[in-house]
Amino acid sequence: MVDECENGDGATAARSYSHQDHKTKEAGDSSDGVDSISFLPDVILQSILSSLPTEIAIKTSILSKRWRHVWSDTPCLSFDWIMPHGPKGDIINKILDRYTARKMMSFKLSANMRDDIPYIDRWIEFPMSRNVENMSLEFGYEGDRKYHVPDSFYISNSFKQLSVKYSFIDLKLPSFLVSWTSLKILYLKSCKLSEERMDKILSGCPVLESLTLDFCDKLLVLDLSKYLRLRTLVIKRNIWVPGPTQIIAPHIHYLSLTNSQLPCTLVDVSSLKEARMEICFCALEDLEADFLQTMVLRMLEKLQHVDNLTFGENFLTL
Repeated sequence: MVDECENGDGATAARSYSHQDHKTKEAGDSSDGVDSISFLPDVILQSILSSLPTEIAIKTSILSKRWRHVWSDTPCLSFDWIMPHGPKGDIINKILDRYTARKMMSFKLSANMRDDIPYIDRWIEFPMSRNVENMSLEFGYEGDRKYHVPDSFYISNSFKQLSVKYSFIDLKLPSFLVSWTSLKILYLKSCKLSEERMDKILSGCPVLESLTLDFCDKLLVLDLSKYLRLRTLVIKRNIWVPGPTQIIAPHIHYLSLTNSQLPCTLVDVSSLKEARMEICFCALEDLEADFLQTMVLRMLEKLQHVDNLTFGENFLTL
Protein backbone atom coordinates (compact mmCIF):
# COMPACT_ATOMS: atom_id res chain seq x y z
CA MET A 1 0.00 0.00 0.00
CA VAL A 2 1.33 3.42 -0.99
CA ASP A 3 1.32 6.29 1.43
CA GLU A 4 -1.14 8.93 0.21
CA CYS A 5 1.09 11.77 1.38
CA GLU A 6 2.78 13.49 -1.57
CA ASN A 7 6.52 13.35 -1.20
CA GLY A 8 7.75 13.15 -4.82
CA ASP A 9 8.94 9.53 -4.48
CA GLY A 10 6.03 7.13 -4.51
CA ALA A 11 8.20 4.02 -4.56
CA THR A 12 10.23 5.10 -1.55
CA ALA A 13 7.07 5.95 0.31
CA ALA A 14 5.64 2.54 -0.43
CA ARG A 15 8.71 0.75 0.82
CA SER A 16 8.82 2.88 3.95
CA TYR A 17 5.19 2.25 4.79
CA SER A 18 5.51 -1.46 4.19
CA HIS A 19 8.54 -1.68 6.49
CA GLN A 20 6.78 0.26 9.23
CA ASP A 21 3.68 -1.91 8.91
CA HIS A 22 5.83 -5.04 9.24
CA LYS A 23 7.47 -3.69 12.41
CA THR A 24 4.06 -2.94 13.91
CA LYS A 25 2.85 -6.48 13.27
CA GLU A 26 6.03 -7.89 14.81
CA ALA A 27 5.41 -5.86 17.96
CA GLY A 28 1.88 -7.16 18.14
CA ASP A 29 -0.78 -4.87 16.66
CA SER A 30 -3.73 -4.82 19.06
CA SER A 31 -6.04 -4.29 16.07
CA ASP A 32 -5.14 -7.83 14.92
CA GLY A 33 -6.01 -9.25 18.34
CA VAL A 34 -2.35 -9.99 19.20
CA ASP A 35 -1.07 -9.06 22.68
CA SER A 36 2.08 -6.97 22.63
CA ILE A 37 3.44 -8.49 25.86
CA SER A 38 3.95 -11.88 24.19
CA PHE A 39 6.61 -10.36 21.94
CA LEU A 40 8.78 -9.30 24.87
CA PRO A 41 12.04 -11.25 25.41
CA ASP A 42 11.85 -14.22 27.78
CA VAL A 43 14.06 -12.52 30.35
CA ILE A 44 11.56 -9.67 30.70
CA LEU A 45 8.55 -12.00 30.86
CA GLN A 46 10.30 -14.08 33.52
CA SER A 47 11.02 -10.97 35.53
CA ILE A 48 7.30 -10.11 35.41
CA LEU A 49 6.25 -13.64 36.40
CA SER A 50 8.69 -13.58 39.30
CA SER A 51 6.60 -10.88 40.95
CA LEU A 52 3.51 -13.14 40.85
CA PRO A 53 2.64 -16.12 43.07
CA THR A 54 3.98 -19.31 41.46
CA GLU A 55 0.44 -20.63 41.14
CA ILE A 56 -0.51 -17.73 38.87
CA ALA A 57 2.79 -17.79 36.98
CA ILE A 58 2.26 -21.46 36.05
CA LYS A 59 -1.27 -20.77 34.85
CA THR A 60 0.12 -18.48 32.14
CA SER A 61 1.38 -21.62 30.36
CA ILE A 62 -2.13 -22.21 28.97
CA LEU A 63 -2.27 -18.85 27.20
CA SER A 64 -0.43 -20.02 24.08
CA LYS A 65 2.55 -22.05 22.86
CA ARG A 66 4.64 -18.92 23.40
CA TRP A 67 3.88 -19.00 27.14
CA ARG A 68 4.03 -22.76 27.68
CA HIS A 69 7.52 -22.92 29.17
CA VAL A 70 8.25 -19.31 30.11
CA TRP A 71 7.44 -19.80 33.83
CA SER A 72 9.83 -22.75 34.16
CA ASP A 73 12.89 -20.53 33.80
CA THR A 74 11.83 -17.77 36.22
CA PRO A 75 14.41 -16.97 38.92
CA CYS A 76 11.84 -17.16 41.76
CA LEU A 77 9.53 -19.85 43.13
CA SER A 78 7.04 -19.53 45.97
CA PHE A 79 5.15 -22.44 47.55
CA ASP A 80 2.98 -20.78 50.16
CA TRP A 81 -0.21 -20.89 48.16
CA ILE A 82 -1.24 -24.59 48.30
CA MET A 83 -3.88 -25.58 50.85
CA PRO A 84 -2.26 -27.05 54.00
CA HIS A 85 -4.00 -30.41 53.70
CA GLY A 86 -4.04 -30.68 49.92
CA PRO A 87 -1.82 -32.86 47.71
CA LYS A 88 1.10 -30.51 48.16
CA GLY A 89 3.87 -33.09 47.78
CA ASP A 90 2.89 -34.31 44.31
CA ILE A 91 2.21 -30.81 43.04
CA ILE A 92 5.50 -29.32 44.17
CA ASN A 93 7.52 -32.31 42.95
CA LYS A 94 5.98 -32.03 39.47
CA ILE A 95 6.73 -28.31 39.39
CA LEU A 96 10.36 -28.86 40.38
CA ASP A 97 10.67 -31.59 37.72
CA ARG A 98 9.67 -29.04 35.05
CA TYR A 99 11.79 -26.21 36.41
CA THR A 100 14.77 -25.42 34.16
CA ALA A 101 16.51 -22.31 35.54
CA ARG A 102 20.11 -22.99 36.54
CA LYS A 103 20.28 -19.94 38.81
CA MET A 104 17.58 -19.14 41.38
CA MET A 105 17.27 -15.79 43.10
CA SER A 106 14.40 -16.49 45.50
CA PHE A 107 12.68 -19.56 46.96
CA LYS A 108 9.83 -19.52 49.48
CA LEU A 109 8.40 -22.66 51.08
CA SER A 110 5.61 -23.09 53.60
CA ALA A 111 5.35 -26.72 54.74
CA ASN A 112 3.38 -28.61 57.38
CA MET A 113 4.49 -31.51 59.53
CA ARG A 114 1.59 -33.82 58.75
CA ASP A 115 1.94 -34.38 55.03
CA ASP A 116 5.20 -32.88 53.84
CA ILE A 117 8.00 -34.49 55.87
CA PRO A 118 8.92 -37.13 53.21
CA TYR A 119 9.52 -34.38 50.64
CA ILE A 120 10.97 -31.41 52.50
CA ASP A 121 14.62 -32.41 52.22
CA ARG A 122 14.33 -32.40 48.43
CA TRP A 123 12.44 -29.11 48.42
CA ILE A 124 15.23 -27.45 50.41
CA GLU A 125 18.14 -29.02 48.53
CA PHE A 126 16.65 -28.18 45.11
CA PRO A 127 17.00 -24.36 45.33
CA MET A 128 20.36 -24.75 47.03
CA SER A 129 21.58 -26.70 43.99
CA ARG A 130 20.58 -23.60 41.97
CA ASN A 131 22.63 -21.32 44.27
CA VAL A 132 19.55 -19.55 45.62
CA GLU A 133 20.25 -16.15 47.20
CA ASN A 134 17.03 -15.46 49.09
CA MET A 135 15.57 -18.46 50.98
CA SER A 136 12.42 -18.40 53.12
CA LEU A 137 11.26 -21.48 55.04
CA GLU A 138 8.20 -21.86 57.26
CA PHE A 139 7.43 -25.10 59.06
CA GLY A 140 4.09 -25.76 60.73
CA TYR A 141 3.97 -28.14 63.67
CA GLU A 142 1.28 -30.77 64.19
CA GLY A 143 1.12 -33.25 67.05
CA ASP A 144 4.33 -35.13 67.79
CA ARG A 145 5.76 -34.89 64.30
CA LYS A 146 8.91 -32.81 64.09
CA TYR A 147 11.20 -31.95 61.24
CA HIS A 148 14.83 -30.90 61.24
CA VAL A 149 16.38 -29.47 58.12
CA PRO A 150 19.16 -31.56 56.51
CA ASP A 151 22.75 -30.85 57.52
CA SER A 152 23.49 -29.66 53.99
CA PHE A 153 21.24 -26.65 54.67
CA TYR A 154 23.85 -25.23 57.02
CA ILE A 155 26.53 -24.99 54.32
CA SER A 156 25.91 -22.40 51.62
CA ASN A 157 28.00 -19.69 50.02
CA SER A 158 25.05 -18.38 47.99
CA PHE A 159 22.57 -17.37 50.73
CA LYS A 160 22.33 -13.59 51.06
CA GLN A 161 18.97 -13.44 52.81
CA LEU A 162 17.54 -16.24 54.95
CA SER A 163 14.24 -16.46 56.80
CA VAL A 164 13.27 -19.42 59.00
CA LYS A 165 10.00 -19.79 60.93
CA TYR A 166 9.98 -22.99 63.00
CA SER A 167 6.82 -23.03 65.20
CA PHE A 168 8.75 -23.25 68.50
CA ILE A 169 10.63 -26.42 67.61
CA ASP A 170 14.26 -26.66 68.66
CA LEU A 171 16.47 -25.48 65.83
CA LYS A 172 18.76 -28.49 65.74
CA LEU A 173 22.21 -27.62 64.44
CA PRO A 174 24.72 -30.06 62.94
CA SER A 175 27.83 -31.18 64.79
CA PHE A 176 30.04 -29.30 62.33
CA LEU A 177 30.32 -25.52 61.97
CA VAL A 178 27.59 -23.51 60.24
CA SER A 179 28.89 -21.86 57.07
CA TRP A 180 26.74 -19.15 55.47
CA THR A 181 29.63 -17.13 54.11
CA SER A 182 27.61 -14.64 52.02
CA LEU A 183 24.63 -14.18 54.34
CA LYS A 184 23.81 -10.53 55.09
CA ILE A 185 20.22 -10.68 56.39
CA LEU A 186 18.97 -13.33 58.84
CA TYR A 187 15.37 -13.55 60.11
CA LEU A 188 14.44 -16.18 62.71
CA LYS A 189 10.88 -16.53 63.99
CA SER A 190 9.43 -18.87 66.62
CA CYS A 191 12.69 -20.78 66.93
CA LYS A 192 14.03 -22.24 70.16
CA LEU A 193 17.61 -21.02 70.45
CA SER A 194 20.06 -21.34 73.30
CA GLU A 195 23.03 -19.00 73.63
CA GLU A 196 25.29 -21.76 72.34
CA ARG A 197 23.16 -22.34 69.24
CA MET A 198 22.86 -18.64 68.52
CA ASP A 199 26.61 -18.19 68.76
CA LYS A 200 27.20 -21.18 66.49
CA ILE A 201 24.92 -19.69 63.84
CA LEU A 202 26.40 -16.21 64.01
CA SER A 203 29.96 -17.54 63.94
CA GLY A 204 29.19 -19.00 60.52
CA CYS A 205 27.94 -15.67 59.13
CA PRO A 206 31.07 -13.50 58.77
CA VAL A 207 29.40 -10.73 56.71
CA LEU A 208 26.03 -10.62 58.52
CA GLU A 209 24.60 -7.08 58.65
CA SER A 210 21.03 -7.53 59.90
CA LEU A 211 19.53 -9.90 62.49
CA THR A 212 15.85 -10.26 63.40
CA LEU A 213 14.69 -12.45 66.29
CA ASP A 214 10.90 -12.64 66.23
CA PHE A 215 9.50 -14.43 69.31
CA CYS A 216 12.53 -16.73 69.68
CA ASP A 217 12.46 -18.73 72.90
CA LYS A 218 15.20 -20.01 75.27
CA LEU A 219 17.71 -17.31 74.33
CA LEU A 220 18.35 -15.27 77.47
CA VAL A 221 21.64 -13.47 76.85
CA LEU A 222 22.23 -12.13 73.33
CA ASP A 223 25.91 -11.29 73.07
CA LEU A 224 26.86 -9.73 69.72
CA SER A 225 30.14 -8.20 70.81
CA LYS A 226 32.18 -10.44 68.48
CA TYR A 227 30.23 -9.58 65.32
CA LEU A 228 31.71 -6.35 64.05
CA ARG A 229 29.71 -6.07 60.81
CA LEU A 230 26.30 -6.51 62.39
CA ARG A 231 24.58 -3.12 62.22
CA THR A 232 20.81 -3.80 62.47
CA LEU A 233 19.07 -5.68 65.28
CA VAL A 234 15.31 -6.27 65.50
CA ILE A 235 13.86 -8.11 68.49
CA LYS A 236 10.23 -8.95 69.23
CA ARG A 237 9.28 -10.58 72.53
CA ASN A 238 6.15 -10.97 74.63
CA ILE A 239 5.04 -12.43 77.95
CA TRP A 240 5.17 -16.00 76.60
CA VAL A 241 8.56 -15.64 74.89
CA PRO A 242 11.04 -14.27 77.44
CA GLY A 243 14.28 -14.15 75.47
CA PRO A 244 16.50 -12.35 75.24
CA THR A 245 16.58 -10.63 78.62
CA GLN A 246 20.06 -9.12 78.18
CA ILE A 247 21.35 -7.47 75.01
CA ILE A 248 25.06 -6.89 74.49
CA ALA A 249 25.45 -5.27 71.08
CA PRO A 250 28.23 -2.64 71.10
CA HIS A 251 28.52 -2.41 67.29
CA ILE A 252 24.91 -2.10 66.10
CA HIS A 253 23.66 1.20 64.66
CA TYR A 254 19.92 0.44 64.58
CA LEU A 255 17.78 -1.28 67.21
CA SER A 256 14.07 -2.07 67.09
CA LEU A 257 12.84 -3.62 70.32
CA THR A 258 9.29 -4.73 71.04
CA ASN A 259 9.43 -5.54 74.71
CA SER A 260 7.00 -7.04 77.22
CA GLN A 261 6.32 -7.18 80.94
CA LEU A 262 9.35 -9.45 81.28
CA PRO A 263 12.67 -7.83 82.22
CA CYS A 264 15.08 -6.78 79.50
CA THR A 265 18.40 -5.01 80.00
CA LEU A 266 20.42 -3.12 77.40
CA VAL A 267 23.87 -3.95 78.68
CA ASP A 268 25.86 -2.29 75.88
CA VAL A 269 24.51 -0.46 72.82
CA SER A 270 27.23 2.19 72.75
CA SER A 271 27.38 2.59 68.93
CA LEU A 272 23.63 2.95 68.51
CA LYS A 273 22.47 5.82 66.26
CA GLU A 274 18.79 5.01 65.79
CA ALA A 275 16.30 3.10 67.94
CA ARG A 276 12.61 2.27 68.00
CA MET A 277 11.11 1.11 71.30
CA GLU A 278 7.70 -0.41 71.96
CA ILE A 279 5.98 -2.32 74.76
CA CYS A 280 3.67 -5.24 74.01
CA PHE A 281 0.79 -5.52 76.49
CA CYS A 282 -0.71 -8.98 76.35
CA ALA A 283 -3.37 -8.14 78.93
CA LEU A 284 -3.90 -4.79 80.58
CA GLU A 285 -4.98 -6.39 83.85
CA ASP A 286 -1.55 -8.04 84.11
CA LEU A 287 0.30 -4.78 83.56
CA GLU A 288 2.81 -3.96 86.29
CA ALA A 289 3.29 -0.26 85.68
CA ASP A 290 5.93 0.32 88.37
CA PHE A 291 8.12 -2.49 87.07
CA LEU A 292 7.80 -1.36 83.44
CA GLN A 293 8.56 2.26 84.30
CA THR A 294 11.73 1.20 86.10
CA MET A 295 12.80 -0.95 83.14
CA VAL A 296 12.05 1.84 80.66
CA LEU A 297 14.03 4.41 82.65
CA ARG A 298 17.02 2.09 82.71
CA MET A 299 16.75 1.67 78.94
CA LEU A 300 16.58 5.42 78.42
CA GLU A 301 19.83 5.81 80.33
CA LYS A 302 21.48 3.56 77.74
CA LEU A 303 19.91 5.48 74.85
CA GLN A 304 20.92 9.05 75.73
CA HIS A 305 23.48 9.21 72.93
CA VAL A 306 21.08 8.03 70.17
CA ASP A 307 20.46 10.54 67.36
CA ASN A 308 17.02 9.28 66.33
CA LEU A 309 14.82 7.74 69.02
CA THR A 310 11.23 6.65 68.30
CA PHE A 311 8.72 5.45 70.90
CA GLY A 312 5.59 3.46 70.25
CA GLU A 313 2.26 4.51 71.73
CA ASN A 314 2.35 1.97 74.58
CA PHE A 315 5.87 3.00 75.48
CA LEU A 316 4.82 6.63 75.87
CA THR A 317 1.93 5.79 78.20
CA LEU A 318 4.25 4.47 80.91
